[in-house]
Amino acid sequence: MPFTYEDVGATRDGRCPPGFHPLHVRTRIGEGHEVFKTASQAVMTWEVHRAAGVTITTEAAEAAPGVDVTVGLGGLIKAPCRVVWTLDEPRRAGWAYGTLPGHPESGEEAFVVDRTGDGTVWLTVTAFSRPAKWYAKAGGAATRGLQHAYARRCGVVLRRMCAEFDEA
Repeated sequence: MPFTYEDVGATRDGRCPPGFHPLHVRTRIGEGHEVFKTASQAVMTWEVHRAAGVTITTEAAEAAPGVDVTVGLGGLIKAPCRVVWTLDEPRRAGWAYGTLPGHPESGEEAFVVDRTGDGTVWLTVTAFSRPAKWYAKAGGAATRGLQHAYARRCGVVLRRMCAEFDEA
C-alpha cells in the first residue's frame, strides 16, 4: 500500500510540509544512562504506546523501516501505518511512521528519545498531519487537541516507566 502523503521521511529533518498541521511535544523523562536505555527500549518495542492505552498490531518485535503497524483506538478506530525511518545512536533512538490508506489522518509521526550532554533524557514527539476521513475533518481543532494529548500522555507514561532508574 502506498503512503497517503508525499513528503515521506520529513519528520527526520523536523519539516512540516505545506498544508499540514505541525505537532511538537517534548517531555523530560529523567536523567542517566539507565533511563535512556529503558526509555529507548520502551519506544522501539511499542511498549510505551501500549502502556499509553492504544493497541499496536504488528508482526515485528520492534520498529524497523518498512514494518507495518496498525494503531487501535478504543476498538473503534484502526489506523494503518508503516515505519519510515529509525534511529539507533549512542544518544538518540526512535522512529517515525507514516499513514497508509484507511488511517483517519494523513501524515507522519515520530517518537525520539535523546540524552543531552548533561545526561537529561527527553522524549520528543513530532508530527505533521491533516484529516483524511470525514470524522477527522469534522473534529477540526478537537482532533488536533487529541493528538497533542496523546503525545503528552506518551511522555508521562514513559517517565513513569523509567522512574526507578532516574539519577536525578
